Amino acid sequence: MIAAVLTAAGLSSRMGRPKPLLQWRGRTLVEHQVSVLLEGGASQVVVVLGYRSEEVAPFVERTGADYVVNHWYEDGRTSSIKAGLEVVPAQAQDVILMGVDQPRTSQIVQRVVDTHLEASALLTSPRLKGRGGHPLMFSTRLLSELKLISEEKQGLREVFERHRAEITEVHFDDPMVRLDLNTPEAYESAYQTYGLA
Repeated sequence: MIAAVLTAAGLSSRMGRPKPLLQWRGRTLVEHQVSVLLEGGASQVVVVLGYRSEEVAPFVERTGADYVVNHWYEDGRTSSIKAGLEVVPAQAQDVILMGVDQPRTSQIVQRVVDTHLEASALLTSPRLKGRGGHPLMFSTRLLSELKLISEEKQGLREVFERHRAEITEVHFDDPMVRLDLNTPEAYESAYQTYGLA
């Protein structure tokens, strides 16, 4: 079983409006992201909500995904990752991790999943020209370590540094694997390139 944790709890301060509710390919971004995770190989998706969760929750419910509310979302993304990991089902063997502001296609997710499973990997990272992208994928053998991440220790970076020799890399030519929507300008540019239905 593969679980996915989709973080969608942040303040969206630079964007100026909630990122999960941005339009993307004819629906909200949170609906799109849940869909590509399921189509890409996840058995179950847990969406971590926080800021304005009551506005976002109905859109998550429409997808059939589960959600959890992180009341400490202002403490940073690591708090949301940990909130999602706490509700990953015990039978899950692997976890996909992605942010709502990192729009992807199901083909990208599927390729990361396939590579991870074929390699029986501990952790898997997409790469573009030597730089890391998303989604990330972890074996649940790392769950206890992942639940100890903190903002002070740079979150997931600490786990990656500890297991650098065991990272399985998936090399892409598609710049979408590094796409991150942080500002209105970044969103508008990405929407024109990738986000039209």
